[in-house]
Amino acid sequence: MVPGDDKSGFTKLELELMQVIWRRGASTVAEVQEELEQELAYTTVQTMLNILERKKKLQRELRGRAFVYSAAVSEQRATGNALRDLIDRMFGGSSEELVMSLVKTRQINPKRLAKLMRKLEED
Repeated sequence: MVPGDDKSGFTKLELELMQVIWRRGASTVAEVQEELEQELAYTTVQTMLNILERKKKLQRELRGRAFVYSAAVSEQRATGNALRDLIDRMFGGSSEELVMSLVKTRQINPKRLAKLMRKLEED
């Protein structure tokens, strides 16, 4: 796994910041701050974005007097890597065990699972 490529490596706040960048695209600190659900100081957002840049999860470019931050990894890739990490750690690498756990814990019911399977077969 390449460093910076998985959601499992994100803190809750880092993930929230990344989700803003993934949704908006390249953004300044002020633009990210504006999109957050929780109110955070400008300097807090700036510090966190700089941490993500050092971790190679974001890249930044100076435009005028402000840095513009953009994702260095796609949300799809980060999600896939985080899911793979979860499956490896919690289910011994077995995606079937993950699905069985979802059914057993009623996170998804067998009827819905069958519907999803039919949908996948159509694609």
